[in-house]
Amino acid sequence: MKLVRSSSSILRKFLIFNFFIFLVLGLFTFFYLQAIQPNLVKQRTEKHTVIIGNTSNHIERLKINFEEESLKNFLLSTRFLFQNLERVQFYNRDGKLIGDSNVLDLDQNVFSKSDTILEENINEKISPQDSESKNEKLIKKKENENIKNLIKKKNDDPIVLQIEENNNFYVKTLDDVTVNGQVLGYIMVTEQANEILTAVEERRNFILRTVFAIGIAVFIFSIFLNRYILKPIAGLVRYTESIQAKDESFGKIEKFLYRSDELGLLSRSLNNMTKDLQKRTRRAENSSADLAHEIRNPLASLKGASELLETTSDQSDRKKLIEILSHDVSRIDRLITDYSQMLKDEASLSREKMKTLNLEDLIKNIVEEFNNNPTAIEKNIKFKIIREKLNGKDLQLAGIWNRLEQVFANCFANAVSFSPDNGNILVNITSNKDMILIKIKDEGPGFTEGNTEKIFGRFYSNRPKKFGEHSGLGLNIVKSIVEMHEGKIKASNRSDGKNGAEIELQLPRQS
Repeated sequence: MKLVRSSSSILRKFLIFNFFIFLVLGLFTFFYLQAIQPNLVKQRTEKHTVIIGNTSNHIERLKINFEEESLKNFLLSTRFLFQNLERVQFYNRDGKLIGDSNVLDLDQNVFSKSDTILEENINEKISPQDSESKNEKLIKKKENENIKNLIKKKNDDPIVLQIEENNNFYVKTLDDVTVNGQVLGYIMVTEQANEILTAVEERRNFILRTVFAIGIAVFIFSIFLNRYILKPIAGLVRYTESIQAKDESFGKIEKFLYRSDELGLLSRSLNNMTKDLQKRTRRAENSSADLAHEIRNPLASLKGASELLETTSDQSDRKKLIEILSHDVSRIDRLITDYSQMLKDEASLSREKMKTLNLEDLIKNIVEEFNNNPTAIEKNIKFKIIREKLNGKDLQLAGIWNRLEQVFANCFANAVSFSPDNGNILVNITSNKDMILIKIKDEGPGFTEGNTEKIFGRFYSNRPKKFGEHSGLGLNIVKSIVEMHEGKIKASNRSDGKNGAEIELQLPRQS
């Protein structure tokens, strides 16, 4: 079943998420700004209501008649009640203005004339010299009519007016004057409140600046997210897709390998894993080809021997042919068994964890086992371990004990196999700053090939006398294990002038 993959950019999701966040913030800001001014006006109205209540109490206490003359004297004597107020106006129950602090401020003697002015006919002919006063009369009369309409509509709650005049903002509160449960009239207090508009503007500017700053921060973070995180991740995705498509020309991650952050760590891990998988794939492909090639020869021999066996009546020839068939079958069986075991070993090798161990202890254990090996006893082979100016820490390394046992067991087995009777096998151990060096020397015939790297190849064997007993995979497995430990292995004839082969292993020591 093929899985359909839907692609959705993290950046797109991030931007969509931030869009909704900004939308919510925008709506919140809008409603907040809409509520600022009404709340501030409400606070100012509550103050006005307290002043109106105190005024009613003073009128009741002083027994003030709700008439023009009495209110004029009341305004003159109780200026302290109306501190910080722009204007105080009294209206009778019909909405007629009967008291005005502005008139008192201009001329205390004309307070009573104000009512007459307000009642003048608006159709009266206006002379040029009186044009300004007539316009004022019209404005005041219109205001008075508005007040009358408001009084008619008034219920128990005070009426609040917000007016902008001459670049100033005013809050007006109209409420009734109640004495002994009876409504005598109405009072309107007016207060200049430019600070409300200033406060609203300051809050609006602050919010807008904050939103703008957040927007810039989100924009910068989006660029950073896209450039330093999302694009590298996309590059890693393309890299894995190119590996899957076996197109090594597409998708490069070299530029991410040297980053010191988590993406660099991920890139290095992915690169190492990819190289390891590619190495295993190539190894499996080569092994399969090598196995097919190695099996083809004994199969051909089997076919030929079986055909001859059918046509040959000579018992001696038939016996030889049967031996050939037996050897070929053994050879094929050994090849398949060892190849299968090699694949299992390589798979388990990648899952095992390395631990700190002492290489000298490991080598001593294997030498002890080979001292009791039947072949070594039969040939009277002696092992000698030579240490050169070493202490315990010099031979510590990170490795897998049983795998390194396998390495040295194979090397020792080869040395025993090629050593003459009564021969000696030297195991020379030394170290330098970074590596532990082990040289295994035998006294056999040595190597005849000029290229000793061939002995580490798959299915290589130079034991014609024991055909079918060895698959030629032993040293190849040894090389794989050594390389997995980040070490090296090489073979040569002895460099000290003596006959024999020399296997040199280099393993990184643990500092």
